[in-house]
Amino acid sequence: MSRVPFIFIIAGLLIFMVSCQSGSKAVNAFEQNEKLGRGVNILGYDPIWESFEKARFKEHHFKLIHEAGFNTVRINLHPFRYMNPTTSELREDWWKVLDWAVENALANDLMVILDMHEYYAMADDPVGRKDMWLAFWKQVAEHFQNSSENVLFELLNEPNGKLTSELWNEFLSEGLAIVRESNPRRTVILGPAQYNQINQLDSLILPEKDRNIIVTIHYYSPMDFTHQGASWAGRADLRDVHWLGTDEEKQAILDDFAKAQNWSKKHNRPLFLGEFGVYDKADMESRTKYLSFVTSTVENLGWSWAYWQFDSDFILYDIDNERWVEPVLKALMTKNPEVN
Repeated sequence: MSRVPFIFIIAGLLIFMVSCQSGSKAVNAFEQNEKLGRGVNILGYDPIWESFEKARFKEHHFKLIHEAGFNTVRINLHPFRYMNPTTSELREDWWKVLDWAVENALANDLMVILDMHEYYAMADDPVGRKDMWLAFWKQVAEHFQNSSENVLFELLNEPNGKLTSELWNEFLSEGLAIVRESNPRRTVILGPAQYNQINQLDSLILPEKDRNIIVTIHYYSPMDFTHQGASWAGRADLRDVHWLGTDEEKQAILDDFAKAQNWSKKHNRPLFLGEFGVYDKADMESRTKYLSFVTSTVENLGWSWAYWQFDSDFILYDIDNERWVEPVLKALMTKNPEVN
């Protein structure tokens, strides 16, 4: 038997002890949620996924987002079209884009949420696409298992349609188990069915022993205001709907958020407002009043949030002219003095 120098034995023991201590340290979901702070949704509909040469979103935008005061980017992923139909293996060029985005976000001190955004496909045929969805998370979880704890997994955006509350509770349990095989300490984001609506929180069933979960909700109420002019929301011809900031309008939001806050306290789960916003067809004064009230109220409640979205529609940053939509940015980032 060969002899190992005593100093190497000691060094090995020290490394082992440190790694054990690091591995046993619990990740606190409430602390993670506080770190998420203010976020913005990015890359969902950018042609970068087809080709880097076609990308609208560039590397310098990560720095701009951080400098503007944001803490987090929620990366919207539509992976099914980039998966082998037989093996469900994700394409190398897709991984290249995702790795680029995650690395640049982390390098600019931004938290990262990997948001599985195939909600239409999953709503249409949840049972038929379940295996592909689970295969996606197995690959992503293993790929990022050694990444910073500042990378979070959101298992599915806005489950809806045929993916009912009952079925979603079954799916999320299986998806979470897949993630936990390789990422026992990864913070995971989950939300209720029917588009992550607040009034569906009571239908959400989470594993009681897994406390490293942040619960997400989305909020676009009143829809006739936030989605006026939006053809995909059945409101293409709707115009001139204003949000004036009346006591009644504010109270409607406060009542909705109170329901979510009560649920959060009852179940001891942190809340993340993963999407909210106002479509560009609304007048700017109404948009800014609404956004200012929502973000200030949410922050008072101790939630994190992510605005929908950086580019495309509901626009926050004008990429074509390389400038922020200043009224929207100011409304998001400035404390509303009317909110106590």
